[in-house]
Amino acid sequence: MNVLVLGSGGREHALSWKIAQSKNIDQLFIAPGNPGTASLGTNVAMGVNDFDAIADFVRLNRINCVVIGPEDPLVNGLTDFLRNTSGGKDLIIVGPSKAGAALEGSKDVAKAFMARHNIPTAKYQTFTAQTLEAGYAFLETLQPPYVLKADGLAAGKGVLIIDNLPEAKTELKNMLVNAKFGNASAQVVIEEFLDGIEFSVFALTDGKYFVVLPEAKDYKRIGEGDKGLNTGGMGAISPVPFVDEKLMDKVRSQIIEPTIKGFEIENIDYQGFVFFGLIKVGDNPLVIEYNVRMGDPETEVVMPRIESDILDLFALMHKKELNTANITFSNKTATTVMVVSGGYPESYKKGMEITGLENVEGCTVFHAGTAMANEKLVTSGGRVMAFTSLGDNKEKALEQSYSAIDKIDFTGMNYRMDIGFDL
Repeated sequence: MNVLVLGSGGREHALSWKIAQSKNIDQLFIAPGNPGTASLGTNVAMGVNDFDAIADFVRLNRINCVVIGPEDPLVNGLTDFLRNTSGGKDLIIVGPSKAGAALEGSKDVAKAFMARHNIPTAKYQTFTAQTLEAGYAFLETLQPPYVLKADGLAAGKGVLIIDNLPEAKTELKNMLVNAKFGNASAQVVIEEFLDGIEFSVFALTDGKYFVVLPEAKDYKRIGEGDKGLNTGGMGAISPVPFVDEKLMDKVRSQIIEPTIKGFEIENIDYQGFVFFGLIKVGDNPLVIEYNVRMGDPETEVVMPRIESDILDLFALMHKKELNTANITFSNKTATTVMVVSGGYPESYKKGMEITGLENVEGCTVFHAGTAMANEKLVTSGGRVMAFTSLGDNKEKALEQSYSAIDKIDFTGMNYRMDIGFDL
């Protein structure tokens, strides 16, 4: 099988790493990829939103399977485009149609979908600049803190959690009237705040059947003890100790099954990953958000725990036979610790030389924001590398990850020492 993975981050490196282990792989291409993926296959200088170039590449290189890593091309309709231009029915595409991707592309679409299918989530209302006064009135009916979400894609930065009412009203106006998040906040979803502990569940679906992948918990804040600004993710752990069989039964029956059934009822073409961002409130799971692709850095702990051949799963997904899949997981704990650039998630320098990677043992390093410059490995993003280890428990796995991090160095290097502190 010839496979094309689209994307350039840690998620795509982890997916490529898993795909490269398949007995079915012939050629693996990653576009645009990164220095880490270059050791697994062939990097291709091609943008994830260059639909014509992707379609040409699929045709010319006899690609059998396209795995779409990031949300942008999915929301922009890449799956539909490839269906119509590149071998159509025979091409395995891991990623939903534009209609399916709207569950991530619009918070309002996602919340309305949950309401239609009785999927537990926070109560909400959606507002525009024209209904600003009604937004103020709705805020007054809620207890603090107040949750404001830009409706569209805002690169993970469009959610504000505010403790006092006057500031919440000011920020609502900033989002709707002053375009704080550009077009993404032309609509704003205001939600009640849910008090609980968050976790992530992933499913691979063919639109009718599904398999549940290992759950994970990620750590978004830059500072230890979950303090400071939100980031794209500072680390993750799988499995999650508090996610027991009883809780997973509720997740499956109250959230996953009605979601997939909703795709069927609404005729939504959905083949690919569904990310359920969940919160446990008391004994019950509620949905915070949907993503229509794997999460990052959760992919870096989920993929190492899957023992099954992932291309076998994609083939069954394409044939709509996931009900016949036999998926197995490692019982070990996977931990990933993200090493980031100094100053991230605010302004940071790029081009810092990374040294010592050749000394790392007993740990898989997934590249997230690296590049080659003058034959040297350098930083090229805020989140630079994810250090993933498997161990008999989270303490042993984390020890391996931190031991590996000690072997590398670059100017301004930063990471959290307390991943998994709350478990």
